[in-house]
Amino acid sequence: MQSSVPLTGPITTVVFDLGQVLVRWDPYEAFAGRWTREEFDAFHDEIDFPGFNHEQDAGRSFADARAALERSHPHRADDFDHYVTNFARSLGGPVPGTTEIVEELIAADIRVLGLTNWSAENFHEAARSAPVINRLEGVLVSGEVGVAKPDPAIYDLLIQRFKLDPPLTVFTDDSLRNVDAASGAGLVARHFTGAEQLRADLRELGLPV
Repeated sequence: MQSSVPLTGPITTVVFDLGQVLVRWDPYEAFAGRWTREEFDAFHDEIDFPGFNHEQDAGRSFADARAALERSHPHRADDFDHYVTNFARSLGGPVPGTTEIVEELIAADIRVLGLTNWSAENFHEAARSAPVINRLEGVLVSGEVGVAKPDPAIYDLLIQRFKLDPPLTVFTDDSLRNVDAASGAGLVARHFTGAEQLRADLRELGLPV
């Protein structure tokens, strides 16, 4: 995916998604040793884990999430508790190659920011797993502001909070929906498929990486 936003000058800012871009995340790992992958898949499908998790990304508390499960899938409430308790195990350290890109951009005086869909209640685990996150100038966390990608409002908030010039700002995310929404907000959007492709994309845009 390549944004159709025309460049109006040199890129000044790069905004990174976090999960699967700067830090690896596999929710199964929170259950490893307790469940097989197939047992996790059954839980995942039964509660629509992506949709359920998105609500926490958009600001719902873990307590309210558990209460919702108690109403809809009461036999899965304890499983959700296990996920919350063991969330740190779901984070697998830095995504190969992207830490180096962040450091090179910072060294070249490019602003480097984060925009992530993440619950406010466990976001503190992100930098423990991928310390480069602490090197970012700032991170807009969906769960802290109550709106999540791909809602256009979160891109508007990103632009306002960090005083960005959208045509001079690159955004990269592993989700095509989020990339499309960023492009719609006027950002120069690139689909993240790996560090080498991102490096090539940034070089094409004139960045020294």
